[in-house]
Amino acid sequence: MTSQCVQSKYINRELSWLEFNRKVFDEAQDLTNPLLERLKFLVIACANLDEFFMVRVAPLYEQVIAGLDKTDPSGLTPGGQLDRVLARTQDMFSDIYRCYNSLLLPGMKSQGIILAKPADLTDSQKAFIDVYYQKNVYPVLTPMVVDQGRPFPLILNKTLNIAILVQDKEDSEGEPLFATVQVPSVLNRLIELPAADENKYFILLEDMIRMKLDSLFTGHNVISSSCYRITRNADLTLDEEESEDLLSTIEDSLKQRKWGAAARLEVEQDIEENLLKILEEEIEVSRDKLFAVDGPVDLTLLMKVYEIKNFDNLRYVPRPPVHNEDFENCEDIFELIAKKDVLVHHPYEAFDPIIELIRQAATDPDVLAIKQTLYRVSGKSPIIDELIRAAEQGKQVTVLVELKARFDEHNNIIWAKRLEKAGCHVIYGLVGLKTHCKVLLIVRREENELKRYVHMGTGNYNDVTAKIYTDLGLFTSNPYMGADASALFNMLSGYSKPTNLFKTAISPLNMRDKFMRLIKKEEENAARGQKARIIAKMNSLVDEGIINALYSASCAGVQIDLIVRGICCLRPGLPGVSENIRVMSIVGRYLEHSRIYYFYSGGAQLVFLSSADWMTRNLDRRVELLFPVESEEAREKVLKIVQLCLKDNVKVRVLNPDGGYTKVNAINGEDRCDSQQIFCSMAETKPEYRA
Repeated sequence: MTSQCVQSKYINRELSWLEFNRKVFDEAQDLTNPLLERLKFLVIACANLDEFFMVRVAPLYEQVIAGLDKTDPSGLTPGGQLDRVLARTQDMFSDIYRCYNSLLLPGMKSQGIILAKPADLTDSQKAFIDVYYQKNVYPVLTPMVVDQGRPFPLILNKTLNIAILVQDKEDSEGEPLFATVQVPSVLNRLIELPAADENKYFILLEDMIRMKLDSLFTGHNVISSSCYRITRNADLTLDEEESEDLLSTIEDSLKQRKWGAAARLEVEQDIEENLLKILEEEIEVSRDKLFAVDGPVDLTLLMKVYEIKNFDNLRYVPRPPVHNEDFENCEDIFELIAKKDVLVHHPYEAFDPIIELIRQAATDPDVLAIKQTLYRVSGKSPIIDELIRAAEQGKQVTVLVELKARFDEHNNIIWAKRLEKAGCHVIYGLVGLKTHCKVLLIVRREENELKRYVHMGTGNYNDVTAKIYTDLGLFTSNPYMGADASALFNMLSGYSKPTNLFKTAISPLNMRDKFMRLIKKEEENAARGQKARIIAKMNSLVDEGIINALYSASCAGVQIDLIVRGICCLRPGLPGVSENIRVMSIVGRYLEHSRIYYFYSGGAQLVFLSSADWMTRNLDRRVELLFPVESEEAREKVLKIVQLCLKDNVKVRVLNPDGGYTKVNAINGEDRCDSQQIFCSMAETKPEYRA
């Protein structure tokens, strides 16, 4: 990583994110990963960059245009950030395509998966293309010529297009005409070809179209063509205060996302200069937004290669989640949770108990009410089905659907309308705040009194991502947790403001203060010569106040271990500032997503789980939940998880003071510790998680 001003105590957020994506990309180059999994990591890295440009780079351009020169905590102005971000992303694109061309393509070919070029096609394959194109592709295409009567068309965000220069056959001296064709997203971009051997041959849809461009421009010669793609600003700004109908406002804003200002233009490396100049002028992009690539534009197409059947030997060995031991052969979940708290570790342990809990609640005559927050759910969510069933059974069902969950807005709008139609009370949360907490509350009548059953988690109620994200969920009937959950839902649905929470902390009310007190307590204990320790596992660490508190604790002698998957603006190992802080990051088969916070607290060993990272947005601008893990069995399980993560020497990188990462490798004679692999084995053999 290019060194920033070393005097700064903070790492720039955008550059730190790029370092995270570099770790993802590194997995695409790791030869110990199966070939198709390496393709998948490359796809993830490319998709991450798409979102990065839409959400982070585009606003930087706007700040520079507006003349803003305020520095961030790392000491960089928007212009300085942009310069470094563009340099880093240009390097990353070059490395990604180098990996694709030198490692992945040859690897695919050696395994019998061949992406054929037009020049390499056999006669039978060309004959197949003739028929396939005429029948399946040609009717869908819409060539658009630009001239005095036909202006340059609006190019949708992230669509793949072909820019073309054509010359009238009868006017060879005239000016060439510019045309563009969108590669239809409704068609499969990867098309299998007939083969005379056992190999699998494919051609890209855009290559097939370019082979047949003459059919679209009869009477003209095609001079040159190049694929291109625009990434537009997708950072939506909503005026919630003035909005009478938040759902309609978000529906309207989603349409604007398609037409945001261009933040990046991707073209093929060998694009003809005149063609490029036309694109730059019409799309209104400067050369600093140009990314010329040595291969197919938009490598997320490789996900189609990953999904090819009959190549299971090139993927990870399937590891279906197993049932948590407490839920095996459990016919009555309420009876189980009434006896003990149960902690479930996804994706190693199945998500099914959450669905089953709602299913039993939907049909249980003693259940009176179900309340749940939904941030991101799957496309065919069984949870939605069970909530609807509960409403149809006469239960009082209240669902908070977060309409502002980025890139899930459309999906959540659909769910909100369906739930409302079924008779559920649907709320959209508090003005100006995203509701990001993960809470399920069930109110049940038992022996002439009401009892609350609660599930609180670190991850979304999404049965699909629960198979690939590491998360923790706690089932409890603790009356104090239930009371806090009720207070939270009353805050979300009405004007009630929780003032006396028993066990939990809620953002933006008191979570920041809770964390600051816990960190300060460790600092005070260390200053008195007592043992003091903090372990925190999260996705991102950005908040300046938290970072400064950790620096102060480090100077007092507190030993601090941070497991931060993504962005980390804290700079570890600075003399006199952060010498007692170690930051590590695990990137492997599963996406590390759980948020765990541990404080030694004079031997009390306090353990908390949360939906919140240590980011300003989580602590000040979102509704988040921090909850304790108090049962001895559940707490030991969490401690075992963090200790194994800290011992990882296979998939871990350690953050250096300069903002870069160093891969940790097992020393000679040292046992390899792949924490994710060990968690898989532990779930399968069902040992106790003993710390």
